Amino acid sequence: MKFIDYAEIEVVAGNGGPGCISFRREKHIAKGGPDGGDGGRGSDIIFIADSNLSTLLDFRYKKIYKAKNGLPGAGALKQGKAADPVIIKAPVGTLIKNLETDQIIADLSEDGQQIVVARGGRGGHGNDHFKSPVNRTPRKAEDGRPGQSLKLSLELKLLADVGLVGLPNAGKSTMLARLTEAKPKIADYPFTTLIPNLGIVKLRQFKSFVMADIPGIIEGASDGKGLGFQFLRHIQRTAVILYLIDISEGNIEKTYDLLKEELRRYDGSLANRPCIIVLNKIDLLTDEDLKVISKSLKIDYILYSAATGQGEKELLNRIENELDRNR
Repeated sequence: MKFIDYAEIEVVAGNGGPGCISFRREKHIAKGGPDGGDGGRGSDIIFIADSNLSTLLDFRYKKIYKAKNGLPGAGALKQGKAADPVIIKAPVGTLIKNLETDQIIADLSEDGQQIVVARGGRGGHGNDHFKSPVNRTPRKAEDGRPGQSLKLSLELKLLADVGLVGLPNAGKSTMLARLTEAKPKIADYPFTTLIPNLGIVKLRQFKSFVMADIPGIIEGASDGKGLGFQFLRHIQRTAVILYLIDISEGNIEKTYDLLKEELRRYDGSLANRPCIIVLNKIDLLTDEDLKVISKSLKIDYILYSAATGQGEKELLNRIENELDRNR
């Protein structure tokens, strides 16, 4: 299934039904009073978060969602039937904004969460509402009120506890595949990951966390370069950021500064997010090489190999402690 994490749509709620002009017509009652009923309410448009969905792909094919109008009122004070609401399902993690005001309407962060994004119009009053001592036979009724019409943007942000950030080919997908049951594409060339991937890391019985892998970030990603920019929004919800750096390529601190700066330029709050620096691919170096590197680094880090699992226990303990501290 194609991964789509942004879409723009238009929603049009239903109009209220018109009120009725009617008078009682019964045997032995020559001049019955007004008995026109009210119109029914127009259909609301409701969004529901659904954990079974993982993409906004459907919204690329259907751009306009139009609801039904309420039915007209009738004689004998019968109110028109209200139109059934239009239900739109979206993935958990969808942010709904008003395109014209840029106001956030809803953040669908929990499965089953509901929000009315456009309300149907109220039904018009029938002529029974307009009777008075001076006008016992009003020939007046209201039209229904129009439903709300909005242009919306839908932005999907994955919900994960830990977000993997690194240069292309740093080993993020290999790490995700090793720690979880996720099956991301893995190859020895940059930009293997073209879409975000989620996996559940099981620490022990009844305790786990969700890890997200996004395409590799390059310098200038916050300005739109590379593929990472398209998916940086998926890091915004994570509790802990894990910077994964290929130890065999050198320039470790420079790489860390580059990654952190790109996140900061995209969203200033990300620079202060709890983080763990992981130096991957230690299986490619000798013990002597590792000693030399460790003496030169001034940052806190964990040595790890996604290929062999070396350092995995220490890594998972650090992640667990960071998540517990934030919770």
